[in-house]
Amino acid sequence: MTPFLTSDALGALPHGFFTRLGGVSRGELAALNCGTGSGDAPELVAQNRRIAADALLPGAALCGVYQVHGADCATVTEPWAEVDRPHADALVTATRGVLLAILTADCVPVLFADADAGVVGAAHAGWKGALAGVTDTTLDAMFALGARRSHIRAAIGPCIGWASYEVDLDFQARFCDADGDNTRFFRDGRVGHAHFDIAAYVAARLAAAGVRQIDILGQDTCADADNFFSYRRATIHGENGYGRQISLIGVGP
Repeated sequence: MTPFLTSDALGALPHGFFTRLGGVSRGELAALNCGTGSGDAPELVAQNRRIAADALLPGAALCGVYQVHGADCATVTEPWAEVDRPHADALVTATRGVLLAILTADCVPVLFADADAGVVGAAHAGWKGALAGVTDTTLDAMFALGARRSHIRAAIGPCIGWASYEVDLDFQARFCDADGDNTRFFRDGRVGHAHFDIAAYVAARLAAAGVRQIDILGQDTCADADNFFSYRRATIHGENGYGRQISLIGVGP
Protein backbone atom coordinates (compact mmCIF):
# COMPACT_ATOMS: atom_id res chain seq x y z
CA MET A 1 0.00 0.00 0.00
CA THR A 2 1.52 3.31 -1.13
CA PRO A 3 -0.19 6.32 0.46
CA PHE A 4 -0.91 9.44 -1.52
CA LEU A 5 -3.08 12.52 -1.17
CA THR A 6 -5.82 13.54 -3.57
CA SER A 7 -7.89 16.67 -4.15
CA ASP A 8 -11.65 16.88 -4.53
CA ALA A 9 -11.02 19.69 -7.01
CA LEU A 10 -9.54 17.22 -9.49
CA GLY A 11 -12.39 14.75 -9.22
CA ALA A 12 -12.02 11.21 -10.51
CA LEU A 13 -9.05 11.85 -12.78
CA PRO A 14 -6.06 9.69 -11.76
CA HIS A 15 -3.87 11.92 -9.63
CA GLY A 16 -1.91 11.88 -6.42
CA PHE A 17 0.50 13.84 -4.26
CA PHE A 18 2.75 11.11 -2.89
CA THR A 19 4.47 11.17 0.48
CA ARG A 20 7.85 9.65 1.35
CA LEU A 21 6.13 6.44 2.49
CA GLY A 22 5.73 3.14 0.70
CA GLY A 23 8.93 2.76 -1.34
CA VAL A 24 12.16 0.76 -1.31
CA SER A 25 14.90 3.37 -0.65
CA ARG A 26 16.84 3.20 2.60
CA GLY A 27 18.50 5.46 5.17
CA GLU A 28 17.98 9.22 4.93
CA LEU A 29 16.25 8.70 1.58
CA ALA A 30 13.72 6.16 2.84
CA ALA A 31 11.37 5.19 1.44
CA LEU A 32 9.56 6.45 -1.68
CA ASN A 33 12.35 8.65 -3.00
CA CYS A 34 11.57 9.44 -6.63
CA GLY A 35 14.40 11.90 -7.29
CA THR A 36 16.83 10.90 -10.02
CA GLY A 37 19.27 13.58 -8.84
CA SER A 38 19.16 12.65 -5.17
CA GLY A 39 22.23 10.40 -5.05
CA ASP A 40 20.05 7.34 -4.45
CA ALA A 41 20.67 4.10 -6.33
CA PRO A 42 19.10 4.57 -9.80
CA GLU A 43 17.43 1.16 -9.70
CA LEU A 44 15.71 2.03 -6.41
CA VAL A 45 14.49 5.38 -7.74
CA ALA A 46 13.17 3.67 -10.87
CA GLN A 47 11.36 1.11 -8.74
CA ASN A 48 9.87 3.83 -6.56
CA ARG A 49 8.64 5.76 -9.57
CA ARG A 50 7.01 2.62 -10.94
CA ILE A 51 5.39 1.92 -7.57
CA ALA A 52 3.87 5.41 -7.57
CA ALA A 53 2.68 5.23 -11.17
CA ASP A 54 1.10 1.80 -10.73
CA ALA A 55 -0.73 3.00 -7.60
CA LEU A 56 -2.65 5.42 -9.86
CA LEU A 57 -2.69 3.96 -13.35
CA PRO A 58 -1.05 0.53 -13.67
CA GLY A 59 1.15 0.26 -16.75
CA ALA A 60 0.93 3.96 -17.62
CA ALA A 61 3.94 5.74 -19.10
CA LEU A 62 5.45 8.22 -16.67
CA CYS A 63 6.71 11.49 -18.17
CA GLY A 64 8.73 14.04 -16.24
CA VAL A 65 10.96 16.99 -17.04
CA TYR A 66 14.48 18.07 -16.09
CA GLN A 67 13.46 20.74 -13.60
CA VAL A 68 15.45 23.97 -13.68
CA HIS A 69 13.41 26.41 -11.54
CA GLY A 70 12.10 28.27 -14.56
CA ALA A 71 8.73 28.86 -16.21
CA ASP A 72 8.86 26.73 -19.38
CA CYS A 73 6.15 24.15 -20.00
CA ALA A 74 6.43 21.06 -22.23
CA THR A 75 3.54 19.40 -24.06
CA VAL A 76 3.40 15.60 -24.05
CA THR A 77 1.87 14.10 -27.19
CA GLU A 78 3.57 10.73 -26.74
CA PRO A 79 5.72 9.30 -23.95
CA TRP A 80 9.43 10.10 -23.92
CA ALA A 81 12.34 8.28 -22.35
CA GLU A 82 13.81 9.56 -19.10
CA VAL A 83 17.03 10.53 -20.89
CA ASP A 84 15.04 12.62 -23.39
CA ARG A 85 13.07 14.69 -20.88
CA PRO A 86 13.15 18.39 -21.75
CA HIS A 87 14.43 21.17 -19.50
CA ALA A 88 11.22 22.67 -18.11
CA ASP A 89 9.23 23.00 -14.89
CA ALA A 90 5.77 22.08 -16.11
CA LEU A 91 4.10 19.78 -18.58
CA VAL A 92 0.63 19.20 -20.02
CA THR A 93 -1.08 16.47 -22.00
CA ALA A 94 -4.34 15.32 -23.53
CA THR A 95 -2.86 11.87 -24.25
CA ARG A 96 -4.34 8.87 -22.48
CA GLY A 97 -2.12 6.32 -20.79
CA VAL A 98 0.38 8.96 -19.67
CA LEU A 99 1.06 10.23 -16.16
CA LEU A 100 2.69 13.66 -15.80
CA ALA A 101 5.31 13.75 -13.03
CA ILE A 102 6.64 16.61 -10.92
CA LEU A 103 9.26 16.24 -8.18
CA THR A 104 9.42 18.44 -5.09
CA ALA A 105 11.11 18.67 -1.70
CA ASP A 106 9.62 21.94 -0.34
CA CYS A 107 8.73 23.58 -3.67
CA VAL A 108 5.06 23.72 -4.66
CA PRO A 109 3.57 20.92 -6.77
CA VAL A 110 0.50 22.09 -8.70
CA LEU A 111 -1.81 19.71 -10.56
CA PHE A 112 -4.32 21.05 -13.10
CA ALA A 113 -7.29 19.53 -14.90
CA ASP A 114 -10.05 20.36 -17.34
CA ALA A 115 -11.91 17.07 -17.08
CA ASP A 116 -14.44 18.02 -19.77
CA ALA A 117 -11.72 18.73 -22.33
CA GLY A 118 -9.54 15.82 -21.20
CA VAL A 119 -6.52 18.04 -20.59
CA VAL A 120 -4.27 17.90 -17.52
CA GLY A 121 -1.13 19.67 -16.36
CA ALA A 122 1.50 19.60 -13.63
CA ALA A 123 3.88 22.33 -12.48
CA HIS A 124 6.89 22.57 -10.18
CA ALA A 125 6.70 26.02 -8.61
CA GLY A 126 9.77 26.93 -6.63
CA TRP A 127 10.01 30.59 -5.71
CA LYS A 128 11.88 31.46 -8.91
CA GLY A 129 9.42 29.64 -11.16
CA ALA A 130 6.42 30.92 -9.25
CA LEU A 131 7.59 34.52 -9.62
CA ALA A 132 8.44 33.95 -13.30
CA GLY A 133 4.93 32.64 -13.97
CA VAL A 134 5.25 28.87 -14.36
CA THR A 135 1.55 28.45 -13.54
CA ASP A 136 0.64 30.95 -16.26
CA THR A 137 2.65 29.12 -18.91
CA THR A 138 1.05 25.84 -17.82
CA LEU A 139 -2.40 27.32 -18.31
CA ASP A 140 -1.43 28.69 -21.74
CA ALA A 141 -0.24 25.23 -22.80
CA MET A 142 -3.51 23.71 -21.60
CA PHE A 143 -5.49 26.27 -23.61
CA ALA A 144 -3.52 25.24 -26.70
CA LEU A 145 -4.77 21.67 -26.18
CA GLY A 146 -8.40 22.78 -25.93
CA ALA A 147 -8.87 23.43 -22.22
CA ARG A 148 -11.18 26.26 -21.22
CA ARG A 149 -10.20 28.74 -18.54
CA SER A 150 -13.52 28.51 -16.73
CA HIS A 151 -13.30 24.70 -16.52
CA ILE A 152 -9.76 24.36 -15.20
CA ARG A 153 -9.32 23.33 -11.59
CA ALA A 154 -6.05 23.28 -9.68
CA ALA A 155 -4.70 21.64 -6.56
CA ILE A 156 -1.66 22.81 -4.61
CA GLY A 157 0.04 19.91 -2.88
CA PRO A 158 2.36 19.56 0.12
CA CYS A 159 5.09 22.21 0.20
CA ILE A 160 7.03 24.24 2.72
CA GLY A 161 4.65 26.12 5.00
CA TRP A 162 4.92 29.79 5.86
CA ALA A 163 6.06 29.11 9.43
CA SER A 164 9.02 27.08 8.12
CA TYR A 165 9.89 29.37 5.21
CA GLU A 166 12.07 32.12 6.65
CA VAL A 167 13.61 34.45 4.06
CA ASP A 168 15.74 37.57 4.13
CA LEU A 169 14.48 41.01 3.21
CA ASP A 170 16.21 40.99 -0.19
CA PHE A 171 14.12 37.93 -1.05
CA GLN A 172 10.97 39.73 0.06
CA ALA A 173 11.94 42.76 -2.03
CA ARG A 174 12.06 40.66 -5.22
CA PHE A 175 8.37 39.88 -4.86
CA CYS A 176 7.27 43.26 -3.60
CA ASP A 177 9.17 45.10 -6.34
CA ALA A 178 7.38 42.93 -8.90
CA ASP A 179 3.98 43.74 -7.36
CA GLY A 180 3.43 45.85 -4.27
CA ASP A 181 0.41 43.75 -3.37
CA ASN A 182 2.73 40.80 -2.71
CA THR A 183 3.42 42.18 0.77
CA ARG A 184 0.35 40.21 1.90
CA PHE A 185 2.24 36.94 1.45
CA PHE A 186 4.94 37.85 3.99
CA ARG A 187 4.75 37.82 7.78
CA ASP A 188 7.20 39.40 10.17
CA GLY A 189 10.02 37.19 11.45
CA ARG A 190 13.17 37.81 13.44
CA VAL A 191 15.11 40.99 12.72
CA GLY A 192 16.05 41.21 9.04
CA HIS A 193 13.82 38.31 8.05
CA ALA A 194 10.25 37.43 7.12
CA HIS A 195 8.17 34.32 6.56
CA PHE A 196 6.86 33.65 3.05
CA ASP A 197 3.55 31.92 2.32
CA ILE A 198 4.45 30.44 -1.06
CA ALA A 199 1.31 28.31 -1.32
CA ALA A 200 -0.89 31.39 -0.92
CA TYR A 201 1.21 33.24 -3.50
CA VAL A 202 0.81 30.44 -6.04
CA ALA A 203 -2.93 30.28 -5.34
CA ALA A 204 -3.22 34.03 -5.93
CA ARG A 205 -1.40 33.72 -9.26
CA LEU A 206 -3.84 31.00 -10.29
CA ALA A 207 -6.84 33.07 -9.23
CA ALA A 208 -5.53 36.11 -11.10
CA ALA A 209 -5.24 33.94 -14.21
CA GLY A 210 -8.91 33.00 -13.98
CA VAL A 211 -8.80 29.63 -12.23
CA ARG A 212 -12.02 29.50 -10.23
CA GLN A 213 -11.51 26.39 -8.11
CA ILE A 214 -8.20 26.07 -6.24
CA ASP A 215 -7.54 23.56 -3.50
CA ILE A 216 -4.60 24.04 -1.09
CA LEU A 217 -3.90 20.80 0.74
CA GLY A 218 -1.90 22.61 3.41
CA GLN A 219 0.78 20.14 4.57
CA ASP A 220 4.17 21.61 5.56
CA THR A 221 6.90 19.38 4.10
CA CYS A 222 9.65 20.93 6.22
CA ALA A 223 7.80 20.46 9.50
CA ASP A 224 6.62 16.88 8.87
CA ALA A 225 9.70 14.66 8.69
CA ASP A 226 7.69 11.47 9.10
CA ASN A 227 5.77 11.96 5.88
CA PHE A 228 7.77 14.27 3.60
CA PHE A 229 11.24 14.95 2.28
CA SER A 230 12.49 18.52 2.70
CA TYR A 231 15.49 20.30 1.26
CA ARG A 232 15.41 22.97 3.96
CA ARG A 233 15.13 20.48 6.80
CA ALA A 234 17.99 18.39 5.38
CA THR A 235 20.13 21.54 5.12
CA ILE A 236 19.35 22.65 8.68
CA HIS A 237 20.22 19.24 10.11
CA GLY A 238 23.32 18.70 7.96
CA GLU A 239 22.02 15.57 6.29
CA ASN A 240 23.99 14.07 3.41
CA GLY A 241 21.12 14.38 0.94
CA TYR A 242 17.38 14.62 0.59
CA GLY A 243 14.72 12.72 -1.31
CA ARG A 244 11.98 14.04 -3.56
CA GLN A 245 8.22 13.55 -3.46
CA ILE A 246 6.46 12.79 -6.72
CA SER A 247 3.13 14.25 -7.81
CA LEU A 248 1.27 12.64 -10.71
CA ILE A 249 -1.78 13.29 -12.86
CA GLY A 250 -3.19 11.76 -16.03
CA VAL A 251 -6.25 11.85 -18.25
CA GLY A 252 -6.94 8.14 -17.87
CA PRO A 253 -6.03 4.76 -19.38
